[in-house]
Amino acid sequence: MKTVGFIGAYDKTDLMLYIAKLMVAMKKKVLIIDATITQKAKYIVPAINPTKSYVTEFEGIDVAVGFDNYYDLKNYLSLTDMQKLEYDIALIDIDNIDAINNLNIKEAVKKYFVTGFDLYSLKKGLEIIREINDSMEFTKVLFAKELLREDNDYLNFLSSGHRITWSQNKVFFPLNLMDQSAIMENQRVAKLKFKNLSDEYKLNILYFVEDILTDVTSTEIKRAYKNIEREE
Repeated sequence: MKTVGFIGAYDKTDLMLYIAKLMVAMKKKVLIIDATITQKAKYIVPAINPTKSYVTEFEGIDVAVGFDNYYDLKNYLSLTDMQKLEYDIALIDIDNIDAINNLNIKEAVKKYFVTGFDLYSLKKGLEIIREINDSMEFTKVLFAKELLREDNDYLNFLSSGHRITWSQNKVFFPLNLMDQSAIMENQRVAKLKFKNLSDEYKLNILYFVEDILTDVTSTEIKRAYKNIEREE
């Protein structure tokens, strides 16, 4: 099972769900682990009998809420500690150092630092990675109205002295009302629809899937996305 970490104080739940949906369309078995303190997935992913910790299925995606280690998750799924979780990909949403350590994010195949440029997202997110003791490489995922060099430089300044390094690649999401409206409407109807998202948002989803799934081609990813579009 490949693990992928999405680290930071910025809201990542919807982004991860759209990435997972495209992976499911490519016949991958996907688990999202919401190991955050805020546990937003509890409020936007439908569940029949939500408890403190549970796993529910949503549009072919398994979503685990309230677990910050594999032992408890396996125990919930009636697996022994020696048994493997039967997923191709686990996307892990993290906003605290305990989950980074307990879920062994150091070994994740990809690690994304997700932030906006408001001071809370920046400083709280960096507070999390400041506690990391091992050297790790992160890819920046940046949400802003426009990507300014000064903002990127400020992030680099704030993160200087930490044990992390930054990948040369960056993923930029322009903040716009179109995406916000589409995401809120999808939450209301409990669906993951791509059709009303901006072209930039859709292209970034395709990028994530290609970046994570090294065993598939961009042509296969685009074909899977077209199939989703036809079904919508």
